[in-house]
Amino acid sequence: MGATRVLVLGGGFAGLWSAVGAARKLDELGQGAGAVEVTLVDRNAYHNIRVRNYEADLSRLRVPLDDVLGPAGVRRVEGEVAGIDFAGRAVTLAAPNGPEVLTYDRLVFALGSRLLRPDIPGLAEHAFDVDTYDGAARLNRHIDALPARPEVPGLFTVVVVGAGLTGLETAAEAPGKLRTALARAGRDGSPRVILADRGARVGSDMGESARPIIEEALAALGIETRLGVDVAAVGPSGLTLRSGEEIPAATVVWCAGMRASPLTRLFPVELDRFGRIPVDPFMRVEGVAGAFAAGDAAWSMMDDVHASVMSCQHGRPMGRIAGHNVVCDLLGLPMLPLQIAWYVTVLDLGPWGALYTEGWDRHVVATGEAAKATKRAINGQRIYPPLTRDRREILAAAAPTVQEPPATDARGG
Repeated sequence: MGATRVLVLGGGFAGLWSAVGAARKLDELGQGAGAVEVTLVDRNAYHNIRVRNYEADLSRLRVPLDDVLGPAGVRRVEGEVAGIDFAGRAVTLAAPNGPEVLTYDRLVFALGSRLLRPDIPGLAEHAFDVDTYDGAARLNRHIDALPARPEVPGLFTVVVVGAGLTGLETAAEAPGKLRTALARAGRDGSPRVILADRGARVGSDMGESARPIIEEALAALGIETRLGVDVAAVGPSGLTLRSGEEIPAATVVWCAGMRASPLTRLFPVELDRFGRIPVDPFMRVEGVAGAFAAGDAAWSMMDDVHASVMSCQHGRPMGRIAGHNVVCDLLGLPMLPLQIAWYVTVLDLGPWGALYTEGWDRHVVATGEAAKATKRAINGQRIYPPLTRDRREILAAAAPTVQEPPATDARGG
């Protein structure tokens, strides 16, 4: 009889930590190699630090999955998930060498989220995004190459569509990217960055106390805002608004909205408005035997009012808890509920600094350079897995606990 199998779908924040969390629990229980096999499936060989895709330097944003999974004793399979047979407990992959079927005893679905791309003419062909590493790299190469192109209206104009957190961070970095490209080519030009949104305010999720600070930062960076507008079409030289106005721009970056992986529709459950799978406090999919879910593809109540958000802040602990619990469930041991008692938001605002808030009401704690130091610590250290290939260190990092809120110097302003 073959080994019992735990199958994790997805190598993002939730998937990586689900797999390593399962390996950690097995190690803690003294389960020898081969007793329970943990396998992670992803279409890429890298764990992308996705929340940094808006940055100019992408050199440290891809962590080889084998550097983390290998020492932890997790098998990696490269392929695209094509289907799930819940009754037969099998997953079909569209693998490089043809269809492949992997059976499982327990499943963790952690295929994350993707950018919402509405059916706007020209959007797919002409707009850029920072949703994936490849998309972010394509955007940066495009901006670097702009000075070599013939002068046309809007050549050094970037329009970022979507004034949520990703759009704000992308827009805040854009002036610097444009100036660097011009300086590198020894060319004159006047960079222009426009942040557009159909809503009436920027950072609508950030709350009333944070909004004046965001507006101050955008003004200091010279970023224009166009609010209450709808995009009708995107072309190679700019975009057209529903009003008929045309905005010349060689670069349009789409950052408007996220949805869970469309494969969540395979589950026989009612999804939320973001297409997410409902899970209980133990990360079990309600109504589907043997199935767990974590990260952006799942939603779990954090308290009586607030559900988990689509971010690594919740994806990482959801993954660690799911990995721990999937082994406990398999072996008939007590499981741990996910309990996160705090919520923070740290918004990068480019050279101006950052904005740090606490609580679901986004109480402002720090701004400027003080908040920026916290953001650097989060983006550059806190959210990374250990890169040492040390088995003990990697397994320890997957403990089913919730980290304390990141430290910040609230005196900065």
